[in-house]
Amino acid sequence: MRLERPSIAWEKEHQMYVAEWGPSRMTPSSFNLNGFDNYEGFLKELAKRESGLGNWLPSTNYFLVNEADRVLGMVDIRHELNDFLYRIGGHIGYSVRPSERRKGYATLILAKALEECRELGMDKVLVTCDEDNIGSAKVILHNGGIEDVSERDTDGTRKRRFWITINN
Repeated sequence: MRLERPSIAWEKEHQMYVAEWGPSRMTPSSFNLNGFDNYEGFLKELAKRESGLGNWLPSTNYFLVNEADRVLGMVDIRHELNDFLYRIGGHIGYSVRPSERRKGYATLILAKALEECRELGMDKVLVTCDEDNIGSAKVILHNGGIEDVSERDTDGTRKRRFWITINN
């Protein structure tokens, strides 16, 4: 298993991943392909977002890819926090392809994201999940999460917040 940066080489796999999610909200949202005429347009916009242009904060996005070059998961690492990310979104957003869930990939992708955070010089990161997402809470706890006070999102969803200390 390895992390790969989004590139034109991953277009078909990315599209199949998104199709498997169906019309539900894409997580992390930085991987949503809606509104783009082509994949090159998505990649250009992603590069702007990652650089922190406009309202965005610097970030890095990866696919979790297996030996058969199948995208199993996606992760967005935000290098810093604004008020919204501090309360609701956290430093790391991740997802696993629906057909690949309950196989340990969420735990793996979060662990790999934490390694990347270490490389970025981060010493403590915030990871959040919806209150009813017991599986994600277990993944975060398994990766060293210490629960903090929950917050309520604008839609009323309660977000559980966990801090993970990274040993540099």
